[in-house]
Amino acid sequence: MRRRYKRGYFVAVLVGFEEKRAVLWQIFSKIVKHYVKVEMDISSNKALYNFHELVVDKLRPLLQEGVRSIIITAPMKTNYAKDFLNHVQKHHQWLFQKDNSNNTTFGELVGSAIQLHQVSELIKTKEFRILLSEKTSEDADQIIDTLEKRLNETDGVSAILYSLKDIEKLVNSQLEHSKLKPEYIILTDKYLADTKMKNRVHRLLQISKNKNIKTRIVKVETKAGVRLSQLGGLVCFTKTNQ
Repeated sequence: MRRRYKRGYFVAVLVGFEEKRAVLWQIFSKIVKHYVKVEMDISSNKALYNFHELVVDKLRPLLQEGVRSIIITAPMKTNYAKDFLNHVQKHHQWLFQKDNSNNTTFGELVGSAIQLHQVSELIKTKEFRILLSEKTSEDADQIIDTLEKRLNETDGVSAILYSLKDIEKLVNSQLEHSKLKPEYIILTDKYLADTKMKNRVHRLLQISKNKNIKTRIVKVETKAGVRLSQLGGLVCFTKTNQ
């Protein structure tokens, strides 16, 4: 029989840079999963620029899932990580726009993350755990800031849903025929662990992913998690379907 394992929920993206290549990893709450390797085409006149653009292109579908925390690593005494971050800041300002669902938090760490054994060692370090906690908390706080603004809006172009039943109904509907479109589904890890409707929640998250609706699970003990708990632990941002 095929052995099953639990990967947990998607937490962050780890990008390991070395000379002429990068490897992207998905950091889940229980495991790390290899995503893709990107090689530099040294025959191009714009080799470095095209390489960095390709890395950004590979990040796009991961960011679309709702995780906005990215940790960049490179070996000591190299500029690979800084060069990429400089490229992103120069050419992809959409990743840094406040009050925008695309707003992304970047963290930089010295280390190698090309091979699985290197990643396994890296994520055990105190430095990595602290940086991951900082960046995911920043990410979650930005989402909650957006939530608070949505709660205070009176223009009628958005709404907040709090019940699993209502969110399921909206997500499962034919979105083009609905006045509201789900934009972001956020829940706490405690809500996911304690709910008696775990299968329904997992199904909702999978359907949302398939429909390119952003989802995010945050730790209950964080500032964002506390606020979500006050609202029941599960929230869905919506916007008017134009």
